[in-house]
Amino acid sequence: MGFLSPARFAPFLFVLLWSTGFIGAKLGLPHAEPLSFLLIRYLCVLALMTLVALLMRAPWPRDARQWFHIGVSGLLVHGIYLGGVFIAISKGLPAGVTSLVVGIQPLLTAVGAGWVLKEAVLARQWLGLVLGFAGVALVVSGKIGSSFGLDALWPALAALAAITAGTLYQKRFCPAFDWRTGAIAQFLPTAVATAVVVSLTESFRFEWVPEFIFALSWLVLVLSVGAISLLNMLIRRGSAVNMASLFYLVPPSTALLAWLLFDERLAGMALAGMALAVWGVYLARK
Repeated sequence: MGFLSPARFAPFLFVLLWSTGFIGAKLGLPHAEPLSFLLIRYLCVLALMTLVALLMRAPWPRDARQWFHIGVSGLLVHGIYLGGVFIAISKGLPAGVTSLVVGIQPLLTAVGAGWVLKEAVLARQWLGLVLGFAGVALVVSGKIGSSFGLDALWPALAALAAITAGTLYQKRFCPAFDWRTGAIAQFLPTAVATAVVVSLTESFRFEWVPEFIFALSWLVLVLSVGAISLLNMLIRRGSAVNMASLFYLVPPSTALLAWLLFDERLAGMALAGMALAVWGVYLARK
């Protein structure tokens, strides 16, 4: 029964759901500005999770200190990370390059895990992290060909720093909280900060076409509720390195989904990279 336990399959379900975020962005971004798209997503998540928390009488964070720590983790993991990725893609940074930049995260997390969390990182794990990054590089290498400027690259670098810092911060200061009220505590400051930036830089206009509505619904229900709940659970239950190594599987999974949904071709190099990334994650996870 242990082999078939839901907890054993949670990492793979998280990777699958998280990978669909790039598909949702591809469908929705042509019909909305990047941060405006994210803001309406955050507001929908807040409305949904508030209703769920009230109906289920979920426990709320105990005090202002816990509210603060959960809010900071949400601002990093959701606000700055997602904002950076969406802005980078909207400015012309190829999705493959974006995946490669953000794909450095497990290596940075391993360094931070030793400094911040005092977690021991084994030699086998370091080897797995390096192999995983090499696999990601092979997967996205065929998609790198467009020219881009620093104005498109820096948001991706900001996203990389945010997802790394957010993972370490949450593991250090608020590893355990209720997934329903915790989502509210995470997305509330994220929505406020995003609204401020939108008011200064964007027009908050949308094209309410079926494609955008589907993308928004998918990102709210599947990503912001399903995948984020799994992410919080995995951060709580495992080491930071174990959790971060899963992000190496996201670009290969996204490539497979793009092949199935959009008929994007997979080169032999990409298939080899997928195998290498899977092997690297196997070695990196204790």
